[in-house]
Amino acid sequence: MKRLRKLIFLSLLVSLGLALSIIESMIPIPILLPGMKLGLANIVCLISLVLFGYREAFIVATLRSLVFALATGSFSGLAYSLSGALLSTLAMTIVFKYFSSYFSLIGVSIFGAIFHNAGQLLTASLIMENLKIFSYFPFMTLLSLFTGYFVGLGSTLTSKNMKKIMGEN
Repeated sequence: MKRLRKLIFLSLLVSLGLALSIIESMIPIPILLPGMKLGLANIVCLISLVLFGYREAFIVATLRSLVFALATGSFSGLAYSLSGALLSTLAMTIVFKYFSSYFSLIGVSIFGAIFHNAGQLLTASLIMENLKIFSYFPFMTLLSLFTGYFVGLGSTLTSKNMKKIMGEN
């Protein structure tokens, strides 16, 4: 029964990540950086990491990216989404596992936001065969401080409540 409950929670997190990705793709952000998003769907990866561990966080990140591409038909964006999600999850895993005594979930989230952008820029530079795309990185990093803060704050509040819910039988 415990395994089934875990599977249900992970399925709900993937579904929530999909819903947040779809909502986020509809929000026009009037910023000079093309493709800039708030990163709300990263909440589910961070919650998965906190509640279940790094393996489950990678599964949720991967499934969220794949299902979003299937749901929207945006297969051209799959490489960007997947590379950003996986590098972000890797960074959050390392910071959460080894440096959680120094960084709160907000700090972990900020690292995740920065590395999400790095992954997407790396993919863009490989696809376009142009390293000049990294000139966006300082601006994206600055914006990641804000988006990462709010994603971390939301993850902190949500994971505390989910721990209570999951503790009940």
